[in-house]
Order: sequence, then structure tokens, then C-alpha cells
Amino acid sequence: MTDDYQVTVVGGGPAGLTAALYATRLGHDTAVINRGGGRAAMMLDTHNVIGVTEDTSGNEFLATAIEQVQEYGGDYVQDLVTDIEPLGDDEGFRVTAGNTEVTTDHVVLATGFSDTRPDPPLPRTGMGLHWCLHCDAYMFVDEPVYVMGTGDSAAHVAMIMLNFTPDVDILTRGDDIEWSAETAETLENHPIDVIHEDVVGMEKNDDGWLSAFEFEDGTVREYRGGFPMYGAEYNTDLAESLGVELNDDGTVAVDDHGRTSVDGVYAVGDVTPGHNQIPTAMGEGARCGIGNHYDLRAFPRDLEAIAERGPVTEADVPAISEELLAHAVAHEGHPGGPREEPSVASDD
Repeated sequence: MTDDYQVTVVGGGPAGLTAALYATRLGHDTAVINRGGGRAAMMLDTHNVIGVTEDTSGNEFLATAIEQVQEYGGDYVQDLVTDIEPLGDDEGFRVTAGNTEVTTDHVVLATGFSDTRPDPPLPRTGMGLHWCLHCDAYMFVDEPVYVMGTGDSAAHVAMIMLNFTPDVDILTRGDDIEWSAETAETLENHPIDVIHEDVVGMEKNDDGWLSAFEFEDGTVREYRGGFPMYGAEYNTDLAESLGVELNDDGTVAVDDHGRTSVDGVYAVGDVTPGHNQIPTAMGEGARCGIGNHYDLRAFPRDLEAIAERGPVTEADVPAISEELLAHAVAHEGHPGGPREEPSVASDD
């Protein structure tokens, strides 16, 4: 890594990596600093991403994305960012992560959130324990499904799952119900069982998928999978340290290009409002990368700048660093880059 960047992305999920890819391809020296982990990394299979086959794991998906960023000249390091220090008016920020310390014009926070996990026993994530209804409901069409939780969100998700299967239970695991009277009345008018006893055991099929839960009263109920609904904690410590405005739900407030209330600080992905989906995150990342380009690009030079600095000369262009220029002209996607010669069919 170098010491200075135009864009530094904190977090390496689909949103952060897409923002980095766009910023790099749009000619800005870009770094990604990522602690690792996250929702996408837990995926055994990738769903709902056009052009990506279902047998692609989350780690494979992310590894390919990192390679793409690096191929265009972006830098990547795996470490935990512990501090982002503003350097003064229009001077950018100092980002510290372990032994890595860089200065940067812009910071993109792609720090996501952490799901609240229920107590064990639990099946493996992706094999009976699932975090995204919109991603995984299709997997449980006409299969027995559980929803864990005691709040309105748990009841709501359970009722949504009736669109996919007739066999849905809510597992309160011995905790007191917290959903509203209106939700209770609505739930009573849907064919859903509420199981109050806690889970004490679990059965799996030979392939490792959940097959049943055993409850403290000795009963065993079959399930193929389900969704824990205990909420999540948004990873906003860095955002708050920078004075970034948060929404009432704890997410970072952003405009449609990821700009926050603090100049030079952007946020994207699960730490911002919206659906927690890979395609959604990639779209947000793309807009954020473009937003960084709008705010960083040198040209066109407006009339005020021309009056102050003079007209743009041939020596001023192109406004791209030597390192990124070298990556660009050598990349296989560049007209002058290396290409395989097309094969010629033989007449023999």
C-alpha cells in the first residue's frame, strides 16, 4: 500500500468492494481495509445475483471481487480499522488499522451490522439457520419452517412465510411475548403455532441440514430451516466518532450517492437504510463510487477555477495517477491491453 489515497473504503462486503471498484475504474487511487467476516462471507450459496451461479459461496464471491479491485490498481489489506482522524478543513483523514496508516481525501464506511444470534442449540448458518427471508424463503417452499423471536418482526416474518409454506411455527424459546396487541390479533387470524418451550436438542439429516428441534417438554417438531428475528446492531462506532448523523433506527443517514452529513465521509451497504441484499448493496456501492468521482474529479474545471488557476493545459491531463494509468493501459479490457488472438477455424 502507499501512504495516501483519494478514496479509502472501510469494509469489504459487496457494497464496499463495488464502491472501491467504481472509484478505481473512474481513476481514483483507492484502498480497501477490511477486517473480514460479515454476512456475505457466511453464505454457503449465492442467491438472487444475476450472472452468479448458486453454487458460488460467499467467500468465493468476495475473493473474486477483491481480485477485480486489485486488477484495476486498487489496494486491499485485511485489518481492523480502529481510528479515523479528520486532518482539518479539506485536508482529508488519517485512517489507522493495526500497522497500517494512510491518509485519504474520502472515507467510505461499509461497516455493516452484526446480527443478534439466539442461544444454541442451533443449526449451521445456511443449513437450517438463515438470516435473509428475501434470499432464502424460496428454499423452504412447502417445507416446515420456524421463526425465532418474540417481537413484531418475528410475527410479521412468520406470516410472510405462509406465502411459501403452510407449516410455520414461532419459537419464543421461553421468553415473554413482546409483540403488540394489534400484531397478536393479526397473528391469531393466521394458521401459525406459537411454541413457548425452549429448544434443548437438535436433529440433522445426513447432509448436515436441520431436520428437527427437541423441546424442553420432550416434544420433537420437524423443521427444514428458519429465521432468527432478534434484531441487529449497526456497526457505527467509526461513523459516530466522526460526528456523522444517524437515523432513528441506528443506520447512517445518506443521500442517493452515499454522502453523509460530514464532508468527505460516505456510507454504503447494510449500515445504511434499505434492504440487506447483495444486488441492493452492489447498486448502492456503484452509486457511492460514482458520487466519489463527482466530488473528486479534476475536470471540467469551472469558470471560477479557471479564473484562479488558468485554463487546463496538456500538461494537466490526464488527471489520473501514474500507477492507475499503468494498470489501465495494461488491463485486458483496454484497447491497447493484452488480448488473446482469436482462433481461426481450419478448413481441414
